[in-house]
Amino acid sequence: MKEIKKAILDSIETKLKIVKNPEILARIDWAGSLLVSTLQRGNKILIAGNGGSAADAQHFAAELAGKFVLNRKGLPAIALTANSSIVTAIANDFGYEHVFSRQVEALIEKDDIFVGISTSGNSKNILLAAQTARQLGGLTIGILGNDGGEVNQYCDISIIVPSTNTQAIQESHVLIIHIICSIVDEAFGL
Repeated sequence: MKEIKKAILDSIETKLKIVKNPEILARIDWAGSLLVSTLQRGNKILIAGNGGSAADAQHFAAELAGKFVLNRKGLPAIALTANSSIVTAIANDFGYEHVFSRQVEALIEKDDIFVGISTSGNSKNILLAAQTARQLGGLTIGILGNDGGEVNQYCDISIIVPSTNTQAIQESHVLIIHIICSIVDEAFGL
């Protein structure tokens, strides 16, 4: 019982740190607004992460391309984690650190957004994808943890969850993704 309560309290404590930090709240709002303006221009969103963050990337893309809460048109969002043939071919031919940057190189257009999700902020493949996105005229958003890591320096907007607890960071990432999806819903809902 003690470990269960501790896990729940760690998650709550991390979310309280977010809600009490006006800068983080402003960055979430800013990211949502940037997605809205990007989508309104007809640009697309490319999203990537590893492990649990890969699942979050797919979840985020599904909420945008499908629907979150409100009924609205589908929006162009692609999870770069979802095509196992592409991921394994690039990993085999170029190395795993390039699985997202090669896809960004192939898909991004000027003013599209790359969203990198990383609990550490130091995932090499997210870092290279963010660098590639910027070099090709894309915008970059990091949904990160810890201190933001190396990825932070290549993001136009970084939303950094102030924790070193991976589970609490990932749980907060899902909350942040849902809030951003609500902002998008408000703009595009019927």
